[in-house]
Amino acid sequence: MIDIGVNLTNSRFDKDRDDVITRAKEAGVTGLILTGTSIEESQQAQKMAQQWPQYCYSTAGVHPHDAKSVEDLTLPHIRTLAATPEVVAIGECGLDFNRDFSPRPQQEAVFEAQLALAAELNLPVFMHCRDAHERFIDILRPWRAKLPAAVLHCFTGSETELKECLDLDLHIGITGWVCDERRGTELRDIVHLIPDDRLMIETDCPYLLPRDYRPKPKSSRNEPQYLPHIASVIAQCRQQEAAEVVRNSRATTQAFFVIGPPETL
Repeated sequence: MIDIGVNLTNSRFDKDRDDVITRAKEAGVTGLILTGTSIEESQQAQKMAQQWPQYCYSTAGVHPHDAKSVEDLTLPHIRTLAATPEVVAIGECGLDFNRDFSPRPQQEAVFEAQLALAAELNLPVFMHCRDAHERFIDILRPWRAKLPAAVLHCFTGSETELKECLDLDLHIGITGWVCDERRGTELRDIVHLIPDDRLMIETDCPYLLPRDYRPKPKSSRNEPQYLPHIASVIAQCRQQEAAEVVRNSRATTQAFFVIGPPETL
């Protein structure tokens, strides 16, 4: 199984990244997509992916929280990173109207600039949307046919929002949010609506440690070793075998990011 959302550049991993990778492999996780969230973090993610070739890959992009830092909408640094073999998608990009760490007009401009770059380079996009669904769809829709593929990662929206995303032929990333009996109830009820060939799984670590994992980890830090648990909960909600969810999501992820043959991932 492949974890499509790993924030390995996060400082919470500074002391034991090698151990995190080892534990992931021991848990049966066969590949990681390292998330780039700013120009600097994208550069770090690409360098980290080089340390574990054909196991780690990375994205290159600017998260809406960091959109305020972008001065050149041609995104030359992201373009340079996108030319390296480790980078398999543009992003994390999108809109976040929950925190508004960057002004909304700047978020929108930087999101669209990344969609344009992905279309030009024929790369998939790895996207974020929080409390901004309508505007997110409005910006994405004109670009969708120009993109080879697009995933909305860490989906936590409503049934209506999910159906609108699927209507745009988006892939959907599901995290440990589905394991949260408080906040994840609606997601548990609708995750079965995602077609097998559009579902991908992720931890979004170090965030979103599955609340129902037992024995309860001593640390609140999430990491890829918990991906099999997330897959099993998704399988229960979809009334499928965990092995089927893992097999389908792996094939879907490989096709989306154009990475490795089945025997290696």
